[in-house]
Amino acid sequence: MRSIYIAPWRVDVTVRDGVTAPLSAGAVGRVSARALDAAGAPSPASIAVILSNDAELTELNEKHMGEHGPTDVLSFPLLPPSAYPPHPGQHAGTGTARDTDFVLPPGRRQLLGDIVISVERATEQAQSGHGGQTGDVHWSVADELRLLVIHGVLHVCGWDHADADERDAMRALESELLGESKSAA
Repeated sequence: MRSIYIAPWRVDVTVRDGVTAPLSAGAVGRVSARALDAAGAPSPASIAVILSNDAELTELNEKHMGEHGPTDVLSFPLLPPSAYPPHPGQHAGTGTARDTDFVLPPGRRQLLGDIVISVERATEQAQSGHGGQTGDVHWSVADELRLLVIHGVLHVCGWDHADADERDAMRALESELLGESKSAA
């Protein structure tokens, strides 16, 4: 694991054995920090990004989501959506109160959650033309991984895409953050 500090965030990046990451830990940290900023995450805080493979994502997908087979990214938030500012498309009653906040001892960071990404799935999606937000983009594996990091962070921060309005707002923010990430690369 490598901890990347980009004030006020700490991003703990783990690359599982046998996985070749198309982005450096620093790049994953920078992308994560931009998404945390955009989502208005409470700070200072930390988040974990684990770069793994289809086997681990299949296991996690079945255990936690009840779905069979691999997926590209899973997010495991530790705070409810109400811990984050409201965002476009969000249903009323979520993300509007900060009553879940609690005071941490001095110098301690709030743990926001974990994101697990299958680099194997990201590679397949990018190379086969099934990448991007709509599943019809042929681009670099690095771009697909950037998108999945952003997507995962937004999920940790209470964003969802089950409702069309929130999905559209989430996609717009992802596109904006992806453009910033690519220009800063």
